[in-house]
Amino acid sequence: MASTGTAKKTEGEQPSKETAIRVPNPHLQKMKEDVLYHLALGTGTHNLPALFGDVKFVCTGGSPLRMKAFITSIAKEMAIGSPACDLPNICAATDRYAMYKAGPVLALSHGIGMSSIATMLHELIKLLHHAKCSNVIIIRIGTSGGIGLEPGSVVITKQAVNASFKPQLEQMVLGKSVLRNTDLDEKLAEELLECGKELHQFNTVIGNTMCTLDFYEGQARLDGAICSYTEEDKMKYLKAAHEAGVRNIEMESAIVAAMCNLSGIKGAVVCVTLLNRLQGDQITSSHEALVEYEERPQKLVGQFLKKRLGGK
Repeated sequence: MASTGTAKKTEGEQPSKETAIRVPNPHLQKMKEDVLYHLALGTGTHNLPALFGDVKFVCTGGSPLRMKAFITSIAKEMAIGSPACDLPNICAATDRYAMYKAGPVLALSHGIGMSSIATMLHELIKLLHHAKCSNVIIIRIGTSGGIGLEPGSVVITKQAVNASFKPQLEQMVLGKSVLRNTDLDEKLAEELLECGKELHQFNTVIGNTMCTLDFYEGQARLDGAICSYTEEDKMKYLKAAHEAGVRNIEMESAIVAAMCNLSGIKGAVVCVTLLNRLQGDQITSSHEALVEYEERPQKLVGQFLKKRLGGK
């Protein structure tokens, strides 16, 4: 396994104090070796600083294929490595997640739902810590259901809120409820919003994102196998969410926000809306339109990376 490319000096970027990754777990210091089981990496088997020490940006999305397409595009845009080079899956020894690297940009899949992305983030944050990375930004790129927005709109998350529209994540630890803050970095969100406006290709907004435990009942859908409420109940709930500033719904943002906050990492969530939930539960856009919609968050984040890295 080899690291692909080296980090470029960012053009026009103001010098800033190096901020190391914070890992609030004193037990790690007592371990002779830290095995990152689901990434197929470890401190005893890999030179993590040599392989990942230059990482400054981590982009993550649910699909391995989508993340491979994203990092391939970034490598081409940033002129990192050979244009004909097929970037290898660093986690090929496991089928849990896929990871690709192009210079200072790391892209990896996270699966679906909070439990899946939480497992990945635990090991990713430890990886960044062991690699002695600093000033890292983590961005989730994905799809969502919109509330009051036209399909194809891109939402940059201000706060990840729970089903009661509160900016907090309830984590059960030793049988007790622990509440964690889910605000995301405001300056980073504004910078991403500006990148979206510069593209002049689609509607981009900043809003709250409701993070749910499941795709159906948790999102007030009527098309699951089980449903115990009426359409009137559903519409009342979704309208209340909109009034609370919620502009889209997905299943990972709260974990991203909470774990980034605890680790001292700047985090962002950028998701395209595939439908307006105030108008139904089923996606009605054509396959061609959906493919183009799914590329929009990647284009926005690609614009952000080009500006940060001084790409062409």
